[in-house]
Amino acid sequence: MYLLIIDIFMFTILQNILLGISLAAPIGPSNLAVIKRGLQHGFFPAFLVGLGVSVVDTLYLIVIYLGLARFITIPSVRILIWTFGALVLIYLGYSGVLEFKGVKLQGKSKRGNSFMIGFMINISNPMTIVWWLGVFGAILSSSIVNVSKTVALLQSLTIILGVLMWHTFVAVLLHWGKRFVNETSMRYVALLFGIILIGFGFYFGYNAIRSLLTF
Repeated sequence: MYLLIIDIFMFTILQNILLGISLAAPIGPSNLAVIKRGLQHGFFPAFLVGLGVSVVDTLYLIVIYLGLARFITIPSVRILIWTFGALVLIYLGYSGVLEFKGVKLQGKSKRGNSFMIGFMINISNPMTIVWWLGVFGAILSSSIVNVSKTVALLQSLTIILGVLMWHTFVAVLLHWGKRFVNETSMRYVALLFGIILIGFGFYFGYNAIRSLLTF
């Protein structure tokens, strides 16, 4: 009986890790930040971006666990979240465009702010909030039916472990790949990522306006 419980628990952990990896793999603002940082500075700064992303995921997990998710679903709060996300991503995208021109908003890029870049991009991304309130909320609720809330929380944290494992894997690949990237090509990479982030920013801004009009 105990062996069966252990097997089920280990299977749940493995399932959650794979779920975290599959959710982190699609290209989005967070992955773009990890890729850009890895090409510029190597493994550790890219890893710090991924760590910042994972910390935000953990915060959302705690918010749902404590039952505070209803506050985020308030229409006025959602409009503020969409607006904040739009401003952050447009700013970061504009920074990338300026890098292409050889201009930096705050001087030479430093490794120390890599964690905050990942943190700010993920916490300002409304799509992250949508996912945590939807899919993850359902996973957590179904887990609590069979186990205690504490055990369900510990099991759910393995999803975030999968997210961090994916970003670490990408950081390792980029650490070896950056040796093939010169200054000119890196400028075009910065321009491309900047344009994509600005695109995400305008998309979030569009949703903020649409939510405001239907408020």
